[in-house]
Amino acid sequence: MRILITGANGFIGSACVRAALARGHTVAGLKRPGRSCPADLPPSDRLQWFEGTLATPPWEAIEAFGPEACLHAAWLATPGVYLDSPENDVLLRDSLAFLEGLVRRGSRHVVGVGTCIEYRITRGPLSELHTPVAPTTPYARAKNALREALEARARREGWRLAWGRVFYPYGPGEHPARLCSAVLQQLRRGQPVTLKTPYSLKDYIFITDLAEAILMTLESQTEGPINWGTGQGVTVLEIARTAAELVGRPDLVRCQEPPDPDPFEVVVADASRLRQLGWQPRVNLQEGLHQLLAALPNP
Repeated sequence: MRILITGANGFIGSACVRAALARGHTVAGLKRPGRSCPADLPPSDRLQWFEGTLATPPWEAIEAFGPEACLHAAWLATPGVYLDSPENDVLLRDSLAFLEGLVRRGSRHVVGVGTCIEYRITRGPLSELHTPVAPTTPYARAKNALREALEARARREGWRLAWGRVFYPYGPGEHPARLCSAVLQQLRRGQPVTLKTPYSLKDYIFITDLAEAILMTLESQTEGPINWGTGQGVTVLEIARTAAELVGRPDLVRCQEPPDPDPFEVVVADASRLRQLGWQPRVNLQEGLHQLLAALPNP
């Protein structure tokens, strides 16, 4: 399959480029002008790079490539910034215009990257069929608005849309301020780690497992919403303790008492629909943190 991937040099996008090439697909990656390509991607005559943005796409190159499907992974994801950034509204507008332009040029299959916090957060597993959608942040509202607009157009115009809700990805290539990398680096420097929400329960999925879930969604021509999570929760405290054991400093983990309130205290997927595609997680937490630790730069 000929797949166009937006945000192809980002954390999720680059992992999907690797997975798509490994599964025999031909890939075009869209990246911003001046941004570097992932250095660890293997050379392949089935991979090409296009420079451009969602607002100013390289349409001539895209038309020449002739994508059969588009994985739309481009979005703002900087920790501490992305949830409330006004750029979310810009990305909503530009994403919709770009994907409408792509469909007009003959592409009939879009897989969008959404977020688990589009859901109303409950203490139970979050289900595509049964959990209400109630986004509370600008980031989640923009993602959900894009889904709604694309679903209406897909129904009206007769093309295929899948909307994957990502849970909590981690692994090599993630932003250094993300939880797993930040904890590992702090522990490795011999600094105590104080957890502000130690008992929050989240569905962490290793980046290669996530990329495989995304490619299986695309290849199966799944339509509608689908959760990209493992179906299993892990607490922040479990992550920190596992990281501390790997580093050899279990004495450095502390819990703030009382903990800070967490509006997303329990965020775990109902992964039934994903598992019906034959997907299973391959990397457990200990192995995932081990791979991440090995990939981190020296402190």
